[in-house]
Amino acid sequence: MCELYCKSDTLALRGKHIGPSCKVFFAADPIKIVRAQRQYMYDEKGEQYLDCINNVAHVGHCHPEVVKAALRQMELLNTNSRFLHDNIVEYAKRLAATLPERLSVCYFTNSGSEANDLALRLARQFRGHQDVITLDHAYHGHLSSLIEISPYKFQKGKDVKKEFVHVAPTPDTYRGEYRECHADPASAYANEVKKIIEEAHKRGRKIAAFIAESMQSCGGQIIPPAGYFQKVAAYVHEAGGVFIADEVQVGFGRVGKHFWSFQMHGEDFVPDIVTMGKPMGNGHPMACVVTTREIAEAFSNSGMEYFNTYGGNPVSCAVGLAVLDVIESEDLQGNAMRVGNYLTELLNKQKAKHTLIGNIRGIGLFIGIDLVTDHEKRTPATAEAQHIIYKMKEKGVLLSADGPHRNVLKIKPPMCFTEEDAKFMVDQLDEILTVLEETVGAQAESVIPANTARRAKVPKGAQVELLDNSTTDSRENPSRKRNGLCADTHSPLSKRLKT
Repeated sequence: MCELYCKSDTLALRGKHIGPSCKVFFAADPIKIVRAQRQYMYDEKGEQYLDCINNVAHVGHCHPEVVKAALRQMELLNTNSRFLHDNIVEYAKRLAATLPERLSVCYFTNSGSEANDLALRLARQFRGHQDVITLDHAYHGHLSSLIEISPYKFQKGKDVKKEFVHVAPTPDTYRGEYRECHADPASAYANEVKKIIEEAHKRGRKIAAFIAESMQSCGGQIIPPAGYFQKVAAYVHEAGGVFIADEVQVGFGRVGKHFWSFQMHGEDFVPDIVTMGKPMGNGHPMACVVTTREIAEAFSNSGMEYFNTYGGNPVSCAVGLAVLDVIESEDLQGNAMRVGNYLTELLNKQKAKHTLIGNIRGIGLFIGIDLVTDHEKRTPATAEAQHIIYKMKEKGVLLSADGPHRNVLKIKPPMCFTEEDAKFMVDQLDEILTVLEETVGAQAESVIPANTARRAKVPKGAQVELLDNSTTDSRENPSRKRNGLCADTHSPLSKRLKT
C-alpha cells in the first residue's frame, strides 16, 4: 500500500485545508484508513478493524463484482445523463420491481440529500402546499432545504425552526411519552401528528408532506410501533399531503425480511414517495427518488424541466445493477435476517448481564443498544457510550453512538457481516462493559430478572472521560423537552472514568 503522507502530516494538512466543521470518526484519536475489504478496514500499520458502522459499503468494501462493473463501463462510456442510454432504464426497471406497483417513476440524483430535496419539491408541487411535518431529532440531509426540516441539526440554544416546519414527537416506545406499557402507542403518536395538522389548518397553513426515515437512525435506532405509519399516512392524505419514506440509510434489504424497511409496516402501507441513497452504489455517489405516476405528472406540469447532469449516468447505473446482483446472488437479505437475529439474541444475553444496557432494539442488521445508568429512570449513559466506542476501537471494532443523548450504540455493518463477526463484536463489548461496571462500582449480576429496576452506581469521585468531542456539537440541545419528557437526566459529563 502507498501513502502520500505519514499520519501526522495527513492530520496537519487536513487541519489546514479541510473545513473545521468537517469532523472525522473518533476525533480524539482518529484512524487513518488506507484500504478495506468486505466487512474489514485496515489502517496504515496494517491493523484490521471490524466495520460495524458502514451502511454505505452495503455489499462489502471494494466488492470485486461492483469494482469490475464500474471499470467495464468507465472504459466504455460515461457521459451526461441526458443522452439516451440503456443502463438508466434497465436500472429503473430493476429498482421498480422491488417496490409496490404504484411506485414506478424514478428520478436519479447523486446523494441522499439531493434525493430528499427533490422529494420536497415533488410534494410541494403536487397540491401547491408548503408545510412539512418532520420527526424530532430527524436528519434528512445537509442542503439548506433539509437542514430546515432536520431537528438533529437545529442549532443549540437557537430557535431556527421555520414557520412551515412542524416537529412531531419521535415514535419512541422506550424513551418517548408513550412507552411500551401504553395500550396503543401507535395511535397515541399518530394523534400527535393529527393535532399538528389541525393546529396548522387553524393558522391557515396547508400540509405538503410528512417525512420520516422508515427506521430513525440519528434519532437512536428507533423502530416505529406497528400501525403508526398507516395512521399517520391517513391523516396526512386527508390534509392533502403526501407521505415521504426516507430509506437513504435503511433500504436495500437491511431489515432482512423485506427489501425496504417501510414494508415492515404491512402491505396496506405504501408511501407516496421513497428516497434512497447510501447503500445504492456501495460507496459510489448514487441516489434516487421513486414516486407515483400521478405525482410525477404534477411535477412535470409545472413547466419546469428537471435534469441532473450526473444522476443516473452510465457508470452509476452499472454500479447500481451490480449491487442488486450481489444482494441477490449472495443472499445478503437472508444473511441480514439470520445474522441480525443471532446478534440480537447475543445482545439480549448481555442485557441480562450488564446493568449499563437498558434496551436492545432493531431489525436485521440495524440494531441499537441504549445505554443507561439507571434502569428505572432510563437515565442516558452518554459519557459511558463515548468511552465504550473508543475502547471498542482499541479492540479492533468500529462502532458509533447517536440518539438525542448520544448514548445509543449503533450497529449497521456491511451486509456480508457474519455470525463469527457478531460473536467477536459482542465478546469485546462484554469485556469492556465488565471492566466499566466494576470501575464505577456496579453490582455484578449474572442474571437480572425482567422488570427489575437496576442502577449503575457511580461512586463520588469516579471520573468519566468524554473522549468524543462531538458530544457537544451543535446537534445537541439537552435542555429541550422531547416527547413531553424533560431531557435533564444525563449521566454526569464532567466526571472522568479511568480504565
